[in-house]
Amino acid sequence: MSSSRPQTVNELKESGYRSLPVKEELRRNLVRKLRDGQDLFPGIIGYEDTVLPQLVNAILARHDFILLGLRGQAKSRILRQLMELLDPEIPILAGSEINDDPLQPISKHGKLLLEDQGGEAPVEWVPREYRYVEKLATPDVTIADMIGDVDPIKAARGGHILADELTIHYGLLPRANRGIFAINELPDLAGKIQVGLFNILQEGDVQIKGYPIRLPLNVFMVFTANPEDYTARGKIITPLKDRIGAEIRTHYPEEVEIGMMITEQEARVDRNGAGMDIPPFLLELVERVAFLARQDKRIDQRSGVSQRLPITLLETVASSAEQRALRLGEEETVPRVGDVYAALPAITGKLELEYEGELHGSEKIAKELIAAAAGLTFEFRAGGADTGEIVEYFEEGGALQVSEDAGARASVEGYGSVPGLVELTEMVGLAGQDASPGYRAAACELVLEALAAQKRISRTEGGFARSRREGPKGHGPHGGGSQGFDPFGS
Repeated sequence: MSSSRPQTVNELKESGYRSLPVKEELRRNLVRKLRDGQDLFPGIIGYEDTVLPQLVNAILARHDFILLGLRGQAKSRILRQLMELLDPEIPILAGSEINDDPLQPISKHGKLLLEDQGGEAPVEWVPREYRYVEKLATPDVTIADMIGDVDPIKAARGGHILADELTIHYGLLPRANRGIFAINELPDLAGKIQVGLFNILQEGDVQIKGYPIRLPLNVFMVFTANPEDYTARGKIITPLKDRIGAEIRTHYPEEVEIGMMITEQEARVDRNGAGMDIPPFLLELVERVAFLARQDKRIDQRSGVSQRLPITLLETVASSAEQRALRLGEEETVPRVGDVYAALPAITGKLELEYEGELHGSEKIAKELIAAAAGLTFEFRAGGADTGEIVEYFEEGGALQVSEDAGARASVEGYGSVPGLVELTEMVGLAGQDASPGYRAAACELVLEALAAQKRISRTEGGFARSRREGPKGHGPHGGGSQGFDPFGS
């Protein structure tokens, strides 16, 4: 607490301080940021023309709001960033559990303090971080958790009757007074708890244990929910829904490029200063896995495919490449398509499958998503490229075997045995003439994966394929393994 701040109620009055309702405070600070052209929600990408304008409208209108969206759509992050619209700090009466306004307290503790000490009543300053209260709604949440309850121990120690307001142990909602109260997954709250929120939203007061205690709380209430739960009959109490000012729908990235920006921003791929060079086409492949999963009928789209999937996938891909580089003593680390296959656990655990998907199995579906993503990535970046010479090599009986644990230089040497493969990656811009061996190996692997996805050649896994011109052989990190490309159908 700054020593220059007023320390008593009298000093606070002399400073000219005037308290504002929290919704007015948010609105005032938002208006200032809009006029100054400041970034309102840093790190929130892809919502500039959809979610954020509606969010700004709700705050300007002083409306409580709910964010409706599937998992992994930055709902909680948006709510937590609302605290940046609060003042850096505000004064409260010292010792108040519910952030009593020194000029107009609402608790019995605050009123008694003013009566006893008058203008000399001490003032504390609370930073904005303590004015944001968040609660995950679960079926076991009680009225006492949210609103409060009578504390018999307080009553006994203070010599008060149970009906005395001084015996109350305040719940989360009163403790959020003069701040923001966020409830995640609102429909999971029991019906009687939802009923308990009515007066807060409409009349701005609460009752505890049936006692006629009026607490005119000053709270900005925000919520999140899954759209299906929110609209399903019996999940949300209609009068509560009617009292929420704005219903704002979030969404997954609408373009692959936007998704890539989010994934790059969130993924932790730094490896203690070690060189990690992730090719742009591999970033795109990883993102397309998520986009394809969101369209696959074997995957439950009501649960959604979280943006955490490409984020954790990219992190695991980087770790797979790092493991290979450490084993081989390579200074440069460049992930390639084989590392995406090695990262299957980052995909399978995030897919909720429909009945048909359960029949196929999550691992098989994940592999198909990777193959299809490789094909689309190559088509987007090098569509129309002449791959005839490469396909012809395999059609004439040629085969290629490259170990999953092969080093970059050895891999490029092996890929060089396929006529036109390395040259194609240079021509279409996947890898330039000055590209590192790791980058070239990754580009060559993408081309072959794309041709396999198009069923122009076949891809085999495990063991060593028949080959007239064998590439480098070796053993993978888990007891041997390689990937081979043969003529389709051979």
